Amino acid sequence: MNKKLLLTPIFLLSLCFSMQAQNTVGLLSYDFTKVYDGYNLMYPHNQPNTYLLNNCGEIVHTWSDSTNYRPGNTAYIMPDGNLIKTKRPSAVAGNPIWAGGGGGIVEIRDWDNDLVWSFTQNDEFARLHHDIAPLANGNILMVSWELKTEAECIQAGRDTAIITQQKLWPDYILEVDPSTDQIVWEWHVWDHLIQDFDATKDNFGVVEDHPELVNVNYQTNGGDPDWMHVNAMDYNEELQQIMISVPTFSEVWVIDHTTTTEQAASHTGGQSGRGGDLMYRWGNPITYGGGTADDQTLFYQHDVQWIDDFLESTHPQYGKMAAFNNRVGTNYSTAEIWTQPWDMYSWEYTYGPNNYGPAAPEQTFFHPDTFPMYSTGLSSIQVLPNGNTLLSAGRFGYTFEMTPENEIVWEYKTPLLAGNPATQGDTLAINNNLTFRMKRYPSSYAAFNNRDLTGKGYLELNPNIDFCDISTNVVNPDDTYSLRIYPNPADKMVTIEWEGWMYDKIEIFDLLGRRIESFEATGGRKYLDTSDWNPGIYLLQINGADVRKLMIAR
Repeated sequence: MNKKLLLTPIFLLSLCFSMQAQNTVGLLSYDFTKVYDGYNLMYPHNQPNTYLLNNCGEIVHTWSDSTNYRPGNTAYIMPDGNLIKTKRPSAVAGNPIWAGGGGGIVEIRDWDNDLVWSFTQNDEFARLHHDIAPLANGNILMVSWELKTEAECIQAGRDTAIITQQKLWPDYILEVDPSTDQIVWEWHVWDHLIQDFDATKDNFGVVEDHPELVNVNYQTNGGDPDWMHVNAMDYNEELQQIMISVPTFSEVWVIDHTTTTEQAASHTGGQSGRGGDLMYRWGNPITYGGGTADDQTLFYQHDVQWIDDFLESTHPQYGKMAAFNNRVGTNYSTAEIWTQPWDMYSWEYTYGPNNYGPAAPEQTFFHPDTFPMYSTGLSSIQVLPNGNTLLSAGRFGYTFEMTPENEIVWEYKTPLLAGNPATQGDTLAINNNLTFRMKRYPSSYAAFNNRDLTGKGYLELNPNIDFCDISTNVVNPDDTYSLRIYPNPADKMVTIEWEGWMYDKIEIFDLLGRRIESFEATGGRKYLDTSDWNPGIYLLQINGADVRKLMIAR
C-alpha cells in the first residue's frame, strides 16, 4: 500500500511534561523540544542486565545476564551493535581482592546478546575493576588492582605506619587484544613512584621536584589496600593518551600510550619522551607538593574524560576535559569542565610556577536545587551535541538533562529498589537504585541501523504510560502563520506553506521527541521528502510555538 500522509491542524498547549504527583520513579519530566534525541544506556547495580531506554523511559533493548552476576561497572555500545561490558560474580565473600567497584570479567556480546568474547582476571594477584576503554583497533584497555606484599611496599619506601593490612593494591593498566586473547601492553604505577621517607629504600628523592612521579606515601584512606581506587578511564585516539581518575588522590592523570611496555616501565621513550611517567595531573597539587589545600579543584571525582563523544571538532567544548566532582561540598556535588594546558608543538602539558593548570575550572555545573545532584561516589557527565549536558547522581539513580541556561528538560529516576522493579509512588533512598553512569547515544548512531527500537515496556511497576503521550496535550490552534500542509493524503512528498518572518525555524519531531527534520527558511514554501518516514504521528513546530500534527499511515 502507498504511504499516505494524513494531516490534522492542532496546537500544542504545553510541550514540557512536568512531573506529576505520582511520578517518583522512571521518567519524571520531559520537554521533547529541548532534549537531545537519542537512547540512554543504563547498567544499574544490584542486578545483571544492561538496558537501552528511549527518552520516554521505555525499554527498547535489553542485554540480559544470569542473576549470578553484577555490573563491574561499565558498558559501552560499539558502532557495530556489539556491547562491551564489565561484570563480576554476585558473591564476593572470600574474594582475595575485593573493594567497591570490583569487577573481574570483560565481555563482548552482540546485539542479540550472544557471547562473542570473554576475558577474566580475578585471583589472589590481580583483579579488574571499574572501567574499560575500547580502542579503535579493537583492543580494550582495562584497569586492574595488583597485589604488593608488605615487603614490597617497604622496599618501595612506603611508610610502615600506613601499611595497616600488610599489603597494597596499586593499579595498573593492561591492553588486551580480543583476537588473540593476549595482553599486548601494560603500564604500572609501581614503576613511577617517589618517596622522601627512607633514603635506604627505592624511589628516594624530593617529591615536589618530581610531579611526574607518584608519592607512594600519599594516602587519604587510612591505609586501605585499595590505595588509588581508579574509577574511570578514557582514551584520546588523536593524541594516543590515556586518562584515569584517581579519586583517593582527587586527581586526573594522563599517560603516554605511544610507548612500548618496556618504555612504559621507564622514564623515557614514547612521543612524549617521558616513558610511563605522568604527562599531566590535575585536581589536587598538594599530592606532589605543588600547592596548598586552596588549590584543590577536584574532590573524589568520577567519569573523567576528554569531551569528544559524538561531537564535531567545531563544538566549543570539544577536546576539553570534564569530570563529575562528587565531594566538592558536604551535601552537594558539581561537574566541571576545564581547558588543559596542552602544547602540541612541544607535545607536553605545560607546568606553571607550582603546578599544572588551570587554576580553576572553566565551567561548573550545579543542579538548580543543588541537593538532587549530590552523590559521594559513582555518577557521570556527558556534554551533548545540542549544547545540553546530561548529569547523573549515581547514589540516588537520578539523571537529568540541563540546557546552557540551566533549565532542566529531562529527568529520570532509576526505578529499581535493591535490584527489583520499583512501583510508581515509591520513594527511593540513597543506594537503593545505584547507577554507575548513564550515557546517551544519538538516534543516528550506526549501532541502531535496522534495529528494532520500539518500546518494550518499562523497568518500573505501574508506569505512567500516558506521561509521554504528546497527542493528548493538543487542541485546535489559532492559525498564526497561515500554515498549510498538503496534499492530504500525500504520497512520498508533502508541501508546507506559511507566512512568517525572515528565517523562521521549522522542526519536525516524532512522539519520542526525536528531531526528524530541522531547517530555517523565509515564509513561503518547503517540500519535504517523507518516503523514508516510519508510520506514526509527527509534530511540526514553527519558532518553538505553533505545532501541527502529521500522521503518516500505510
